[in-house]
Amino acid sequence: MKIAVVGTGYVGLVTGTCFAETGNKVVCVDIDQAKVEAMQGGQIPIYEPHLDVLFDRNIAAGRLTFTTDLAEAIKDVALIFLALPTPPGEDGSADLSYILGVADQLGHLIEDYKLIIDKSTVPVGTAERVQAAIAANARVDFDVVSNPEFLREGFAVDDFMKPDRVVIGCSSLRAQQLMEELYKPFVRQGNPILFMDEKSAELTKYAANSFLATKITFMNEVANFCELVGADVDKVRRGMGTDTRIGSRFLFPGIGYGGSCFPKDVQALYKSGQENGFNFGILQSVMQANENQKTVLFEPLRDYFGGDLKGKKIALWGLAFKPETDDIREAPALYMIEKLTAAGVEVVAYDPEAMDNVKRLLGNQITFTDDSMDALNGADALLICTEWQVFRNPDFADMKSRMAGHVIFDGRNLYDLDMLQKHNFYYKSIGRSTVHPLNQA
Repeated sequence: MKIAVVGTGYVGLVTGTCFAETGNKVVCVDIDQAKVEAMQGGQIPIYEPHLDVLFDRNIAAGRLTFTTDLAEAIKDVALIFLALPTPPGEDGSADLSYILGVADQLGHLIEDYKLIIDKSTVPVGTAERVQAAIAANARVDFDVVSNPEFLREGFAVDDFMKPDRVVIGCSSLRAQQLMEELYKPFVRQGNPILFMDEKSAELTKYAANSFLATKITFMNEVANFCELVGADVDKVRRGMGTDTRIGSRFLFPGIGYGGSCFPKDVQALYKSGQENGFNFGILQSVMQANENQKTVLFEPLRDYFGGDLKGKKIALWGLAFKPETDDIREAPALYMIEKLTAAGVEVVAYDPEAMDNVKRLLGNQITFTDDSMDALNGADALLICTEWQVFRNPDFADMKSRMAGHVIFDGRNLYDLDMLQKHNFYYKSIGRSTVHPLNQA
C-alpha cells in the first residue's frame, strides 16, 4: 500500500517506519523543513530502541521518504494517517487545532477516494469533527476512521510490530477492509483486530491510559501509607499482584508517572467528562495525588539536612520520565530540580539519553556530567528519579569514596535494603523502611 503519515513526532515516526518495514511505501509529512532535511539525510530525531535500524533500512530501500509538501505526499496514496500533537489547553482539554487544520487542507486537496485515519489520541467525537472539516471542501468520497496507538515509549517498535490488539473505529465496510488488509501482517499470531464505532475507539485509548494511571497512583498511595504504619510495600505489592484479578504490572511504587500520554490523557478524559456533564471524581483524585507524588522525597531530603538545603550538592540520576527514552515531558525529575534549585541546592545530573533535552530546557540552572559516577564527586546525597538499568548494580564502594555524604534518596526503589545496610548508607526509598548507617542507628 501507499501511505502518507502527517506528523513526524514520536507516534508518526514509529508508525511510518513500522508500516514501511512490512513492505508499504510510506511518505512522512512535517512542516519543519530542518527536521525533514535531517531525516532525509538519515538522522533520526528521537531516541527509541531499535527504531534506528528500521529507519535506516527502509530509507535505504526507498520505502520511507520525507517531505514538507502535503499536496504532493497525498497525491497517489490510499491511506492518510494523522499523527499530530493534541497538547492540553489551559483548561486541560485536548487542543485539536493541528488535526482540524490539516483536515481543512485535505478537503481542498484530495482528488480521489482517501481513507483518513486519526492516529493521534483524541477526545470522543473527533472523527465526526474531522469528517465535517474535510467534507466542507471535498468533492470526492472519503472515509475517516479512528485507530488509536498503544505504544509504550522504550518498547514502541515491539508494541507496533506485535500489538496486543489493534483498535479500529469505522462505519464503512470499504474502510474496514482496507484497515484489515493493512494490519494483517501485524496480527499473524492471532491477536485481535477490534472493529467498533469511532466514538468507542476514541474512548478506548483514554480509558486504558487513565486506568493504568489510576493503578500506578493507587500503588503510590499505598506505598505512602506503608511508610506511615510500618508496612513494606514490596510485600504488599507481591500479595496484590498474585491475585489474577489484579495482576502484577503497574504496581511498582515510585515518584509518580510522567511522559506525553498519561498526564495529558487523564486530564483530557476528565475535561471531556466535564463538557458532557459528568464528573470523573476518581480521575480528579489521581491527578492531584500524582502531582503530590512527584516531589514526595523533597521534604524527607530537606529534613535529613536539618531543614536547610542551601549550599548542598545533590547528584541526580535519571532525567527522563522513564527508562529507554529521552522524553522529559512531565518528568518527576524536573519537578524535583525546581524545588531543589529554589532551595539553593547545586544539582549535578546524569541521564543516558535525556540530558540534551534538559539542557535545552534549563540551560545552566544545573550541571551535567557524561558519567553517572562522576556526578557523585563531592555530593552530599544522591537522588534517583529514573530506573535506568545502568543504575541497578553500581559499585557502592566507589560511590562511597566519591561522595561527601553516604546518602541515597531513591524514587524508584532500585536497591535491596539489606544491600544498602551492608554498605552502610543512609537509604530512603518509597513505601519501605529507611536504612540507617550502623554507626548512626
